[in-house]
Amino acid sequence: MEELQTRTADMMDAGQVALLRLSELGVTYSFSILGAILLIIGGYIVANVAQRSVYGALGRFRGFDETLRKFFSQIVRYAILILVGITVLAQFGVQTASIIAALGAIGLAIGLALQGTLQNIAAGIMLLALRPFRVGEYIDAGSVSGTIQEIGLFATELKTLDGLFVLSPNSELWNTPVTNYSRNPLRRNDLTIGIGYDDDIDLAFDIMTGVIGGDERVLSDPEPAVFVSQLGDSAVDVTIRYWTSTPNWWPAKLEFTKRIKHLFDEKGISIPFPQRSVHYVGQPQGDALPAD
Repeated sequence: MEELQTRTADMMDAGQVALLRLSELGVTYSFSILGAILLIIGGYIVANVAQRSVYGALGRFRGFDETLRKFFSQIVRYAILILVGITVLAQFGVQTASIIAALGAIGLAIGLALQGTLQNIAAGIMLLALRPFRVGEYIDAGSVSGTIQEIGLFATELKTLDGLFVLSPNSELWNTPVTNYSRNPLRRNDLTIGIGYDDDIDLAFDIMTGVIGGDERVLSDPEPAVFVSQLGDSAVDVTIRYWTSTPNWWPAKLEFTKRIKHLFDEKGISIPFPQRSVHYVGQPQGDALPAD
């Protein structure tokens, strides 16, 4: 009986000691828990405020892309949240140096695994920042050509002239020379048409000059010019050079080509086919076979 009472007393003493230690731990860590909660709430508020501030500040720069504004503002937000998380862990005595080292190792592994993807992101940031092309512009970049539909962080969407959808990785566009046909407001066109060697060159000059001279789409400065650009094997190449606005370049070229062809037919100016004269050895030059 005495032994049972002794064991009961020991258990009660042990429980009291445990409760005492728990109360001590509660007092010790209560401030840490309270500080962690305050840090989480404050960090969340600061992260959101910083995100909105960065987003608004970047919007003050004229022409700054909307995608980049969201991207950089979100980076700032997540960076603050990660810093808050590490600080909260430090409140409970966790060695944050090892956590930072682990995060660095994880980031390196992810970077090596997603090397191609990260290249596309970096190229996308450069394309959005430097703006070699914008939405709605027609470009030619190596094997890729079309009208820009959307510029993303990973890839760029294009629409070809025949209505096809093209998705090109940003790294390919960034590493390839890009010809932008829509960026400059003015564009020159050299319209070249071959006429026969027996045709009147001056008459051809007058016809071509008259066709573009009365069209308001053709700029007077720089002044249009007409000249013989080449003496070919079968034709004399006559070129009319003029400047027009970029949106009018293609329709003007098509219309001028058609009108010049009709007027050449009316005035008797020929547009010859390729010809070749064949001479047999031992025959006079006058006995040459007719042209093909």
